[in-house]
Amino acid sequence: MTRFLPVCEPMLAGNELKYITDAVCTGWISSAGSYVTAFEKAFAEYCGLKHGIAVCNGTVALHLALRALGVRPGDEVIIPDFTMIASALAVCYCGAKPVFVDADATTWNMNVSAVEQKITSATKGIMAVHIFGNPCDMTALQRIADRHGLWLMEDAAEAHGAIYHGKKAGALSRIAAFSFFANKNITTGEGGMVVTDDDELAAACRYFKNMCFPLDAPRTYLHADIGYNYRMSNLHAAIGLAQTEKADDYKALRQAHGSQYRERLCTIPGVLLQEDTAGSESVNWMNGLVITPDYGHSRDELIAHLRDHGIDTRLFFNGMHRQPALKEFGCDCGGDYPVSDWLADNGFYLPSGSNLRAADIDRVCDVIAAFAR
Repeated sequence: MTRFLPVCEPMLAGNELKYITDAVCTGWISSAGSYVTAFEKAFAEYCGLKHGIAVCNGTVALHLALRALGVRPGDEVIIPDFTMIASALAVCYCGAKPVFVDADATTWNMNVSAVEQKITSATKGIMAVHIFGNPCDMTALQRIADRHGLWLMEDAAEAHGAIYHGKKAGALSRIAAFSFFANKNITTGEGGMVVTDDDELAAACRYFKNMCFPLDAPRTYLHADIGYNYRMSNLHAAIGLAQTEKADDYKALRQAHGSQYRERLCTIPGVLLQEDTAGSESVNWMNGLVITPDYGHSRDELIAHLRDHGIDTRLFFNGMHRQPALKEFGCDCGGDYPVSDWLADNGFYLPSGSNLRAADIDRVCDVIAAFAR
């Protein structure tokens, strides 16, 4: 029987079971426990930063970062139109409005040349999202932010270990948020992390993530601010520490898979692949394709054909301007986003997990090549 290839499976090839067993046997299974602090320290150091604040998922990591930056109702935050909706929802949680910028047709990241026209007197900052593990043009975005007195942050949910001009994702702005969902290069099953070098932002994140209990005083159960229960459990952190210990190994596997896909697919007419941002090193979280008419079949026909051959896929994100929830919230969803629409209507991604074998990737590529006409 042909092996079914899921779009992504977690790779748990280190000390996960050892650390979880230790946490269970010692009774430290809540958010109090040594693995939480060890994971925070290890992951922050992996990014080249001082502070890591572990939380229960990547979306709340974004919300926490925005809250620490002081985002309030009436503010605007510029985000890419082509992204996971979590980027926009985190802004909405603050009562602020996400403002959308179309994608670049080659890197699929935010089109930097279109950012300044979206800046208004209400704009407070820019959220860069490293789509599919490909870093944004952070130099250009930082210039824009500096010119207009804005902060710049990263949604690095898909970019663990990605490099831009010698620095890792997460260390390219004032503050960044990561996800550790099961399909990420580093996973805790569910989880997230805020990273920063800014002592004040780190303290604010720790304060708000734990229902605004005081950081350096006894608990009187009187709360001065509205906080959140965004804590990560010691069990999840135990997995995260084990994953971080092997982060470079998993990164190398994903990059090797990305190179193999590119080598096999780049010559097929009608198959377009994401291009790396200049000066960057993608971590190939997901290997995506855009299908054009030259392929001879539609995107959906190819997806169905791959499914018939036991190969799982996922559609690309729909643009934020198409989201009913964001329209209902009052976001400006008018205007044209042609690249974002093109990606959403013609793009999908292939099996991309760290545990894929070279033969698996060859099988996927053989099916795509044979179906082309």
